[in-house]
Amino acid sequence: MRVAFFIALMAVTLSACASPPSRITNACAIFEQRDGLFNNWARDAKSVEREYGVPVPTLMATIYVESGFRAYAKPPRKYILGIIPWGRVSSAYGYAQALDGTWDTYKKDTGRWAASRSDFGDAIRFVGWYHYRSHVKNGIPLTDSYNLYLAYYSGHAGYDRGQFSGGLKQTAQKSAGMAAKYEAQLRSCGY
Repeated sequence: MRVAFFIALMAVTLSACASPPSRITNACAIFEQRDGLFNNWARDAKSVEREYGVPVPTLMATIYVESGFRAYAKPPRKYILGIIPWGRVSSAYGYAQALDGTWDTYKKDTGRWAASRSDFGDAIRFVGWYHYRSHVKNGIPLTDSYNLYLAYYSGHAGYDRGQFSGGLKQTAQKSAGMAAKYEAQLRSCGY
C-alpha cells in the first residue's frame, strides 16, 4: 500500500512539473508554484544569476517569450501541400527553445552532459550561459534584456550583422517589457 501511494505521489509531482505554471505573467506566482521538494525554480534562477551575472527577470522573460514555460515546447510543423505534416521549422525544443547544435555546444562548454532542455534548472542555466556569451562576444550589457533577446534569437553572428527577421524587434520589446514587469514583481514579493 505504501509503495502504491509513493508511486502515485511521484506521478502527480512529476506531472505537475511538466505542466506550465498557471500564471506565467507573474514571477512571484511562478516561483510559488514551483517551490517544492523536487524542484525550486527560484533557487535555480538565483544560482544562474550568481554564476553568469544575468538578472533573474531577464532569464525568466527569455523563457516566457520562448516557450511560455512549457517543458516540451516545439516549433510548428511544416506541411506539404498545406495538409501533410512534415518536419519542424527548426530543432528548437524545451523551455529555452535551444537548437540542437547550440545545446550540444552548451553541454560541451559546461560539462553538463546530462542536461535536458525539458528540465527548468538546465534550461535557465543555458539561457544564462548564452546571454553571458552574448555579453562577451557582442558587448551587450547583462542588464540589456532587449539586445540580449535579439542576440539569443538571431545568434551572435546574426546580431552583429543586424539580421532581425520579421517581428523580432517587437518580440525583443515584449521580452524586455516582461523583464521589467518581473523585476518589479520580484522586488515586491521579496524573491
